Amino acid sequence: MVPPLSTPPPNPQQIQKFLSSVLSQRGPSSLPYTEDTKWLIRQHLLSITSHYPSLEPKTATFTHNDGRSVNLLQADGTIPMLFQGVTYNIPIIIWLMESYPRHPPVVYVNPTRDMIIRRSHPCVTPSGLVSIPYLQNWIYPSSNLVDLVVNLSSAFSRDPPLYSQRRPNPNPNPNPNPSPNPSMNSSMTSSYGQPPPPPRVDAAAGYPPSPYGRVQIPHPPQPPTSHMDDAAEVYKRNAVNKLVEMVHGDIIGMRKAREVEMEGLFSAQAVLRRREEEINKGLKEMQDKKEGLEHQLQVVLMNTDVLDGWVRDNEGKTKNLGKNNDVVYSLDKAVQEGAVPFDQYLRNMRMLSREQFFHRAIATKVRAAQMQAQIASMAARAPHYVT
Repeated sequence: MVPPLSTPPPNPQQIQKFLSSVLSQRGPSSLPYTEDTKWLIRQHLLSITSHYPSLEPKTATFTHNDGRSVNLLQADGTIPMLFQGVTYNIPIIIWLMESYPRHPPVVYVNPTRDMIIRRSHPCVTPSGLVSIPYLQNWIYPSSNLVDLVVNLSSAFSRDPPLYSQRRPNPNPNPNPNPSPNPSMNSSMTSSYGQPPPPPRVDAAAGYPPSPYGRVQIPHPPQPPTSHMDDAAEVYKRNAVNKLVEMVHGDIIGMRKAREVEMEGLFSAQAVLRRREEEINKGLKEMQDKKEGLEHQLQVVLMNTDVLDGWVRDNEGKTKNLGKNNDVVYSLDKAVQEGAVPFDQYLRNMRMLSREQFFHRAIATKVRAAQMQAQIASMAARAPHYVT
């Protein structure tokens, strides 16, 4: 365990600039987080650095067991732990995996060379992997990194995961006036005076084999900590930070506008599909009507042929009507001249009248049938002319 140190907190503006830069990258070097969660990831990291300045956001390469290497965000540093009335700092690394924040992060205890992970710890495996109920019961989007650190500190305070070991120095300092550098007692007593600074954490030697793969931690350049920056540099940083925030806001506005536009296009597409279905349905009904009208036309044409044949067969009978008129005229003339008796004249006139009546009635029925056939044919052709 590392005793508390009085290190200056990181510059919040530099952290905001760093997060905005890495989360806005595109192309092969972009981080593997979804676009709709990058803003929440940024807020989580800004919140945890605000509450715990000892944790610093970084990017590092994480290698999975299947050999895949991916560049991920992490929060690297120490968290406070209160044990027997003394506050100690536990070095940890919080990895934000590809599915974060919908799934919990992966937390490792990061012991230094002078630390050892306690065996049979209920929350920490020998490889340093941390498992606590808060990680197991992670709920999106209410769970966050600040509450995670609070639960980690509480769990470590009940059962510390690390203890120090005393190692001999193989290369003693030949300086005749060495500064005192007492080592921490493994029993974690609070009898020492001013605590020494912790040894530098070596990422290659500080990790036992991990079930989550090898972890390669680069050493990115640290943000400047000088408090003597001139006004021009401060103004430049503020202007760049403001521009980044404005660009990010514009990107969000453009994304929302594109989403509204896409929703409008999807609605128009749905209307067009519905109209297409209606047009296809109307076209099918018209085709069915056309087939029905063609069938009716065939029937009318067949009936017309039948009537034409009947007319041809009875054409001679209609011509006899004129001959009957000639016979009546001849009988009238014969009666006047006294050549035909009057009773015979009446019998012949009655017979001719009956025959002429039947022929005229038949002719009238034929003309009515022909007229009806013509009307039906015109009615069948009328919709075709209208369309």
